[in-house]
Amino acid sequence: MAQTVHAAGDEMQGMKLMVTILAGGLALTAPGFAQTFAPPEGCSAFLTVQSRGCRVSHHYRCEQDRPGEQWRSDFDQEGLFFSSKIDAEAQWIESYEMFPPVKQMLEPNPADPASFSDLLGGADSFDFALSRDNGERTRVTGFDRLTGQTVTIDGIALKQTRFEFTERDASGTVLRRAHGNEYIHPDWRLFFAGPSRWDAGDGNELAIDGSPVSFVFPGEPGFLATEPIFDCDAILSQAPAIHRLERASHVR
Repeated sequence: MAQTVHAAGDEMQGMKLMVTILAGGLALTAPGFAQTFAPPEGCSAFLTVQSRGCRVSHHYRCEQDRPGEQWRSDFDQEGLFFSSKIDAEAQWIESYEMFPPVKQMLEPNPADPASFSDLLGGADSFDFALSRDNGERTRVTGFDRLTGQTVTIDGIALKQTRFEFTERDASGTVLRRAHGNEYIHPDWRLFFAGPSRWDAGDGNELAIDGSPVSFVFPGEPGFLATEPIFDCDAILSQAPAIHRLERASHVR
């Protein structure tokens, strides 16, 4: 989430990246014509994460972006459904939902910008606004706090956090709120989902766990694979509302 307004050229650049992802981001590779993710031209992928909740994510950096900025694209069993760019403080700069297609941007001059650096010191609060190209505006408030616990997943040491956030529309109506745990990697400056509880503003909480299970690096089997492999049968058997809430839960 950038603290300065992007120039029109930067916004066009982000849109061009997403058009590239949608139009040609999948490549057929032997054997068996398995689908793999192909980052846009000028971008280099460095990590694939297979997570619970039937999701696989690809992390990549693009040479035309500002230092510290990086992208993530998420796939479920139906294909690409979400992509976002963050800065060095893990602020969302822009994101793209696919069904229906919606672009979301951080509004300039947040009241309390999210800060990965502050979180590494123990805790961080945030208060920022988001605008979508469909005319919607929302405000997100909350906090992240280190629990003091380190969790090792697939050989990768991650710091555990506790978080809470609430997202409201322009009239102040609660759209969604959540609380639970996440994980961060200090050197990668990335958040990863964990066990949490969500509600869509009606007070009815749903338990969701999108924790990472497998970290795959360049040259390893499964790097850039677009087929999620964990909990997919379970997700298909869940109520559609849970899947919708998961797709709507990407506020950072």
